[in-house]
Amino acid sequence: MNLFDLTGKTAVIIGGNSTLGGAMAVALGGHGADVAVVGRNAEKSEAVAARIREAGGNAKVFSADATSADDLKQVLADVLAWTGRVDVLMNAPGKNSPTPFFDITMEEYDSIMEVNVKSVVLACQIFGKHMVDQGEGGSIINISSASSEIPLSRVFTYSASKAAVNNMTRFLAREFAPARVRVNAIVPGFFPAEQNRKILSPDRVESIMRHTPMNRFGEAEELQGAAVFLASEKASSFVTGALIRVDGGFGAMTI
Repeated sequence: MNLFDLTGKTAVIIGGNSTLGGAMAVALGGHGADVAVVGRNAEKSEAVAARIREAGGNAKVFSADATSADDLKQVLADVLAWTGRVDVLMNAPGKNSPTPFFDITMEEYDSIMEVNVKSVVLACQIFGKHMVDQGEGGSIINISSASSEIPLSRVFTYSASKAAVNNMTRFLAREFAPARVRVNAIVPGFFPAEQNRKILSPDRVESIMRHTPMNRFGEAEELQGAAVFLASEKASSFVTGALIRVDGGFGAMTI
């Protein structure tokens, strides 16, 4: 039995054109899933779709603002017209800022919360309801952060938003369990990507390395195993409400 075979499944990756979302999208496609790459930047989305096809998978690009209910409803309709089903939802959009606490404007605060929290709520309402009503189970994978539990310095709003993602993950795991829709989160450590490069000053990097037992950054591809595991009903059928750390030991470090 192949525990990680996703053949016949459709995975919707919101933020699938991002560095981390793209790597995980490639993994799901490479294990047999039809992958809907959802994002605002069509060029980046097409690049990810091309990588999925190179891995032997099937992919299609869908344009949407992750914070727009109308856009997400249209994506659901278009995906159903494409494959007729949705089995996996991954919420991978993200926005960050190093603005000092007293300088944070409500415009910036709202913008980060919209992308990191509201988008997850909307996607789980729209795609989650379809999976519940579909009656065949499913998997929702939220992308959290090492800053979600003990908050990192300099990223107040981001940390608060990812703490909310953890809370929502556990709440929805309970709510959706009777319909066999599993809801889990991946908690990445430090993976240099577009949204966090601007806060990786030399002193920041030194501090991160001091608190990461494996003494290095993660590579985007190192998230692929966790993503495939959580997407596969065979591999993780009794896993829901879990926060899966992929952080090189960062979360285990004290002094």
